Amino acid sequence: MNILCVGDIVGEPGREVLKKLLPDLKKEFDLDLAVVNAENAAGGSGITPRIAKQLFEAGCDVLTMGDHVWDRHEVKDCLADEKCILRPANFPPGTPGRGWSVCQTSSGKKVGIVNLLGRVFMRYNVDCPFRALEGIIAEIRPQTAVIVVDFHAETTSEKNAMGLFADGKVSAVIGTHTHIQTADEKILPQGTAYITDLGMTGPYDSVIGQNKDKIIQRFLTSMPMRFEVAKGDPQLHGAVISIDAETGRAQHIIRIQRQ
Repeated sequence: MNILCVGDIVGEPGREVLKKLLPDLKKEFDLDLAVVNAENAAGGSGITPRIAKQLFEAGCDVLTMGDHVWDRHEVKDCLADEKCILRPANFPPGTPGRGWSVCQTSSGKKVGIVNLLGRVFMRYNVDCPFRALEGIIAEIRPQTAVIVVDFHAETTSEKNAMGLFADGKVSAVIGTHTHIQTADEKILPQGTAYITDLGMTGPYDSVIGQNKDKIIQRFLTSMPMRFEVAKGDPQLHGAVISIDAETGRAQHIIRIQRQ
């Protein structure tokens, strides 16, 4: 089983490059599933029902979110109704939407997808992602051995700790949020694929997807500055993970960077 995980979609440039490249990636890697982090898809912050529909039409199977999940108020109804749009599972009980789902591929195989939010340097006071994952695994395991975790977190240490904690319990721990792809993809000792950050899908000639001049000016002056999504050199960043559908163990992970 081959699963593509795509780093944070940033604005219209990210949506357009995904739309152009995803069909070829599906053929090249014989993909069973495409899991895409879409928390920056709407103008660089949040997502709307209309944009979610566009991403599904482009070939995405599951959309995960992160700390910008509530930036667009209209997303709440969408999260409540749509099984394949996930917000972080470690938000408190009663929060709209769901944090994990078991999806079925076109060939009938089942895959558990989990979305979690880190707690270090994040604006939300969420529940412990480590303990949350333990409970979720217990619910998914009777249905499938294949479990992919999108851990949306700021620090490499928290992501690395999650990978080691979940090694042998899930098929993959994939980091998102920092928009800079890391070169540490590997299979951990107990068979879990890991990468600290997938990177982003959007304008590469930028500061993490935003107009570089405005960001630099903000650093120089410490003055408030309205961010704008950049436009130059759109790229798709992510990883393809090969997983044994019977055991749930990852066999291979390949970093992807496509213009």
